[in-house]
Amino acid sequence: MAWKKEILQLLGKEKVLFDAASRGKFSKDYYWYSPILTQKLKDKLADCIAFPESEEELVSLISFAVKRKIPITVRGAGTGNYGQAVPLQGGIVIDMTRFHQVLEIGENAVTVQAGIRIGKLERILERNGKELRIMPSTYIQATIGGFVAGGSGGIGSITWGNLWDGNVHSASVYTIEEKPRKIVVSGDKLEQYIHNYGTLGVMTELQLPIEEKTDWMQAMVFHDHLDEAINFAHQFSGIETMKKRLLSVCEGALTKHFAPLKQYILPEKTLTMIEVDEKAKSEFVELVAEHKGILAHTIPAKQYRKGVRLSDFTWNHSTLWACKNEDNITYLQVEFDIQHLYHQVHLLKKEFGGEVLLHFEFIKRNGAIIPTALPVVRFTSEKRLYEIIQFFLNIGAKVHDPHTYLLGFGGWSLRMDEIIKIKQKNDPFHLLNPGKIADVTSYAQV
Repeated sequence: MAWKKEILQLLGKEKVLFDAASRGKFSKDYYWYSPILTQKLKDKLADCIAFPESEEELVSLISFAVKRKIPITVRGAGTGNYGQAVPLQGGIVIDMTRFHQVLEIGENAVTVQAGIRIGKLERILERNGKELRIMPSTYIQATIGGFVAGGSGGIGSITWGNLWDGNVHSASVYTIEEKPRKIVVSGDKLEQYIHNYGTLGVMTELQLPIEEKTDWMQAMVFHDHLDEAINFAHQFSGIETMKKRLLSVCEGALTKHFAPLKQYILPEKTLTMIEVDEKAKSEFVELVAEHKGILAHTIPAKQYRKGVRLSDFTWNHSTLWACKNEDNITYLQVEFDIQHLYHQVHLLKKEFGGEVLLHFEFIKRNGAIIPTALPVVRFTSEKRLYEIIQFFLNIGAKVHDPHTYLLGFGGWSLRMDEIIKIKQKNDPFHLLNPGKIADVTSYAQV
């Protein structure tokens, strides 16, 4: 490696790692949820891991890489699921976790460096009587830059939608050129910088909307049948007088994996996990009774995120718990049609039974309730998995395929034509996360 000595002189030996263990650790994310991605990505390794601590160091590092045409892959905490931060062509992985400062807390927005962990940011905001609108279930470890560049929604999406729904105000990004430019992106132009796997530049700062802190009560509600739980969740989702942050429904066969909740689990019953404004507790309890639910456990707001957190069993954490207890587990990402939801569910359960276990996350988009889902699938082969995906499509569901690392091929409504144009301008040598954007002509097939 001809440039090893140069990069050490540039950053210092304490900020560059070349050992095999570190290269292995920082070249991975949670792609192992997918047996298909595991086979494709398990041997991909960076040549080194760099930890810049200032914008000056970052600019010098980018310039160094461009001059020598060394590939760059930017990494937050590595909590992504599609290989977003995996270096397909080696080169330098830039770990951004030393960019971790809160720059400004305003009345309605917070400005932060992109490498701050969301859990830390939430604690700081809480001390100031504020909170973020949305965050991933991995918020304890995940960085805010990693979430914006590689995620979509999560906790809070039941009220505020996904990242594209006004939940990012602006982003500061460095281009990948010999003389990197710092650009500030906002408004409509920001759309292409969200969930682009860090392919358009190195994100250093973000401004995000914040809200007044709410006292969130957590609740576990059980129903005898999946239909009953879905109906309860659907009705609850539309009641604006009850502020909510989380609304997750899991089939009974999944809940046996939630070991820390064992004492509260009612076997074989469908579980709904909720975060609701504690001020609405009485109204909430009445709604549960009206829908013949069993309120098995509540966690008061004063214990919020102290000890067991129900969000640790929602979103893709439900898949993680299943993986801990069973082999050959994977998942899908699906959007159902609220008008035909019950019919779609009945068709799926009749066709697949326990091969596909349903887990819903209700979100709001453009004012409409969307029953998204992360079904847990017992994997037998790639052929069978795509037969299952085709069945979902045939019944009118929309699938965002989590078994590809190619940007835009997962089904998200990304404007790839615009992303490719920006890529040509911001990264003219295609050094940034190479391999994640397919040949331009391929997107006509998506």
